[in-house]
Amino acid sequence: PIEEKPQPEIEEKEEMVEPDTSENLQKQLEFYKDQLLRRAAEFENYKRRTENEISNITKFANEIFIEKLLPVIDDFERSLKAIAEYSESENNKTRENQNLFKGIELIYHKLLKILESHGVTRMEVLNKPFDPNFHDALMQVESKNYPHHTVIQEVEKGYMLHDKVIRHAKVIVSSLPEKEVQEQSEKSGEGNENG
Repeated sequence: PIEEKPQPEIEEKEEMVEPDTSENLQKQLEFYKDQLLRRAAEFENYKRRTENEISNITKFANEIFIEKLLPVIDDFERSLKAIAEYSESENNKTRENQNLFKGIELIYHKLLKILESHGVTRMEVLNKPFDPNFHDALMQVESKNYPHHTVIQEVEKGYMLHDKVIRHAKVIVSSLPEKEVQEQSEKSGEGNENG
């Protein structure tokens, strides 16, 4: 009879442990499944981030080289302008001068095409509002012919590599005559007092 009593107790304990173990196993399964899903999502984010970084490295790999090439393009433009002015005088309108001009112009345009094929574009800045993200203002000139803070002259061309500025355009910006600036500030001050 003594032997029979311990057996039911053990069976009861086993029955009690089984539901706990089953619940624990279910919780552990859910926990590890959640961890696995999180790790998989983290890995996908890592892969996407790495692909973007590689894409940017590839996209901007030539940036330093292109920046060093831009002054050469400026020199080509100055040369073309000087040759055009020189060739315009009657004494210098020779076939050789025209051929020289056309040859330099051809090389210049080929160079621009190569840069364009690598994502380099020239900024169009004239008659646009001044934007310090794209322009370096060298000076302001009073003008009634242009709206306040409008680019009226481009001193040095600006360039972009894809969507990144690699050289700001150096520009001259319009400003309203001092009298008009004072009048506008007085009007805006009156509007603030009444509003």
